[in-house]
Amino acid sequence: MRFSLASLPLLLLLILSSTACDSQKTNSGTVAGDQPALQKGNPNPAGDLTIAELDAKYPGMEKAYFAGGCFWCTEASFDRISGVAAVWSGYAGGKEVNPTYYEVASGKTGHAEAIVVYYDPAVRTYDDLLEVFFVAHDPTQLNRQGPDVGTQYRSTIFPLSEEQGERARAKIAALNESGKFSAKIATTIEDPIEFYVAEGYHQDYYEDSSNPNQSYVQNVSRPKVEKVMKVFKDWLKPEFVK
Repeated sequence: MRFSLASLPLLLLLILSSTACDSQKTNSGTVAGDQPALQKGNPNPAGDLTIAELDAKYPGMEKAYFAGGCFWCTEASFDRISGVAAVWSGYAGGKEVNPTYYEVASGKTGHAEAIVVYYDPAVRTYDDLLEVFFVAHDPTQLNRQGPDVGTQYRSTIFPLSEEQGERARAKIAALNESGKFSAKIATTIEDPIEFYVAEGYHQDYYEDSSNPNQSYVQNVSRPKVEKVMKVFKDWLKPEFVK
């Protein structure tokens, strides 16, 4: 790879951001053992909420699991789409039971930072969600998203039914055939095994008024979210229409 003097500002930004997702999560006003209650109206402390309890909160909704790098970005992107009832950050794709963020961040548990999307099938289809997913991150990067490197940041779809798996495979094949991206899609399709809800301070992180000025949110998260809002402007919830 060749670098020029003109590329130094960008390189400096990437270097400064390379540990931002991890460091800002661990320095966002909380430390292990001192985590706030889960947001989105749930009074339980971090680690107490299960996916079964989440399912019960959204009756009549269908759900989908995606992983596309740091979950702050993907959660906020999907949260803006009409027909999406809720998005929660968590961990999927590993065999460790009830992993913590710190364990997942080590890359040793096999989990990816993931989201569960609860959506109204009368408003938004699974194919629609796949469209958003492939815009909300770079699906050609293997085991990384920008400055975030490791299998915990891999691009992955976790189908919850045979139909979802078929739709995901068809979408990847269509994208590869279309030439929309300059490289082949690196997104994998994996069995979900189990979804574990992330600690409370990760939920709604992008929306938290104390976070928008953080460098990671400004330099990495915000451009992704704004791209989704631009591409899917006709699908935005009323509160996000400018």
